[in-house]
Amino acid sequence: MEQKRRDAKENPMADSVVGSVSELWRFPVKSMGGEKLDQTDLTEQGVLGDRAYAIIDVDTGKVASAKSVKLFPNLLGCQATFLEPPGLGGEMPPVRITLPDGTAQASDSGSIDLFLSAWFKRKVTLAQTAPADFTIDQYHPNVEDLDPAGHRDTVVEQKLGSALFAEVGAPSPVPEGSFFDLFPVSVLTTSTIERLTELAPNSSVDQRRFRMNIILATDEPGFLENDWVGHKLEIGSTAQLIVALPDPRCVMMTLAQDGLPKDTDLLRTLTRHNRIQVGDIGQFPCAGVYAVLGTPGSVQAGDPVTLS
Repeated sequence: MEQKRRDAKENPMADSVVGSVSELWRFPVKSMGGEKLDQTDLTEQGVLGDRAYAIIDVDTGKVASAKSVKLFPNLLGCQATFLEPPGLGGEMPPVRITLPDGTAQASDSGSIDLFLSAWFKRKVTLAQTAPADFTIDQYHPNVEDLDPAGHRDTVVEQKLGSALFAEVGAPSPVPEGSFFDLFPVSVLTTSTIERLTELAPNSSVDQRRFRMNIILATDEPGFLENDWVGHKLEIGSTAQLIVALPDPRCVMMTLAQDGLPKDTDLLRTLTRHNRIQVGDIGQFPCAGVYAVLGTPGSVQAGDPVTLS
C-alpha cells in the first residue's frame, strides 16, 4: 500500500489505493436522520434503501426538505430506520419515523400522514415516488459568492432529480420518481473534513453535516476529491463507482442537528477556500463528490478503495 501511495504522489491519476471505507450511511427518508451501516449493496440507484421515502407537502405538491428552513425547521431532527433490512430486487420495507419529541410511528401504520401532518402543522404525505416535477423550496443563506445566481437570504424554488436534468436538457443519472437531488451516490474523505477543521477551528466540523453515503479514511492532505471527477473508485473486490461531479454545498451543512449547533460560518469558510467550477453551471463551495455506479457490488467498512 505504501508503494502505491508513493506512486500516487508522482502520478496522482495512476491506479492507487487512496484509502479505505470508514463509514457507510443510508437515509431512508429524505432530509431525516439516517442509518450507519456495517455493510451495504451499491446498485444503479445508489446505496440500497437510500432516500427511499420523502414527505410531500399536499398543498404545494413540493417535496419537503430541510433546505426549506421555514416550512420544515424540524425535519432534520426526525429519525428514520427500516423495520427490516431492504433486499435486492424487492419492495422497500416500511420505516419507523421517530420525531424530535421521541414519539414514533411506522410508515405502514395507516395513520402516518396524520402523525406527520400534526407535527409539521401542514398537510403532508409520506411517499415512495417523487413527483415528475420534483421541486423544493431552498433557502440560500446570506453568504457572499455561495450561489452563482447571486441569491442571498432568500427562498428559491429549485427543481431536483430527473426534473432538473429535464429542465436543462441533459440525460438524468437518476430515474424519474427517485428522491435524489442530483446523483445516486455521494463520497467524502476524512482529508476534506480535516482540512475544513483546520480552516474553521471555531466550527463543529462533523461528517454528519454533509449527509454522505460513503466516508473514506484518507491520509493525503487537502480537498482530495476535487481531482477525482471522471475517474473510478473501486471499493472492495467488486463494486466500482464513477466520479461524476464535485458536490456543491448549501444551507443543509449549516443546520443544527443531533448535538451540532447552527453554523453558517462553516459554509462561509468553504466558500472562501474551496469554491470550484461544477460542470458548466458555475462555481460553488464544494466538499466531496457525486458518483454513479460503474459495477454493482457489496461494500463494507474497512474495504480498500482504489482510484483509477
